[in-house]
Amino acid sequence: MDRQIKEILESKVQQCVRNDVELSEKMKRKKASLLSRDAEIIKAKATGKIIEQVEREDYSDIYYQAHFQYLIKQHKRFYIEEEVEKRKASFYKNSLISDDEVTDNLHSQSPDLELVTDESRDMETRTPYRYDRRKAVQYAERWWNDYNPAYKKFTDDCTNYISQCLHAGGAPMRGFPNRNSGWWYNNNNWSYSWSVAHALNLYLGTSKTGLRAKEVEDPRELQLGDVICYDFEGDGRFNHNTIVTGKDAYGYPLVNAHTYNSRMRYWAYEDSSAYTPNIQYKFYTIIDDY
Repeated sequence: MDRQIKEILESKVQQCVRNDVELSEKMKRKKASLLSRDAEIIKAKATGKIIEQVEREDYSDIYYQAHFQYLIKQHKRFYIEEEVEKRKASFYKNSLISDDEVTDNLHSQSPDLELVTDESRDMETRTPYRYDRRKAVQYAERWWNDYNPAYKKFTDDCTNYISQCLHAGGAPMRGFPNRNSGWWYNNNNWSYSWSVAHALNLYLGTSKTGLRAKEVEDPRELQLGDVICYDFEGDGRFNHNTIVTGKDAYGYPLVNAHTYNSRMRYWAYEDSSAYTPNIQYKFYTIIDDY
């Protein structure tokens, strides 16, 4: 089955670098987004790793992890975008009948919650800090497709990963042990804002001390190490977060993320399987406290 998966990926790579009528809707949106930015895929590479194989008479399902690398050219600039997908290839008598992305848990489902803060207490324990954007980005690059064993790995890991990046940049924790309060991780316990996408969005929009952020209107105002929150359905519940790790030729953010691990991905997520025309964004730039 390794050979079949390799052949599937080779076919997808060829589709990526030419205008192929068989392109998936996701890849069509990706190419349209690139075209609107005067960018194009110059070269693509893909590798696969089989996760599970399920056999039943003449049928077999192969669950595998596909790691795509795209060399993007935009004017005279080049950069590499990377993305990891979980996919399912189905065969009948060793002939491929379907190959689809597995979209379960594509983005986090936020529980109903209301963050509670005690600012008077927080001010008493205030710890001045200066956010080290370089260290935050270094951490984001080191762990974009891996998991730091010092932290719990979540099925929906996007916000946990962003929180780790922020903490690596020096953002101080506060609120322990109240899970509804502040932003913190302690041994095998953590605040909702540490691990839940909507909760981190609420926290960044309201925090007055410790880790704080300012909302801006234009994504080009963001700096490296800043955060973008995504509400894919446009229903007011934010369900994904990314961290800015680069900029394209026009100054728009390129981002890293977990859950469906990606690196240097264009911020708008128009090529995501979770994307809808109703998508809403919030752009947060991290504020120093000193």
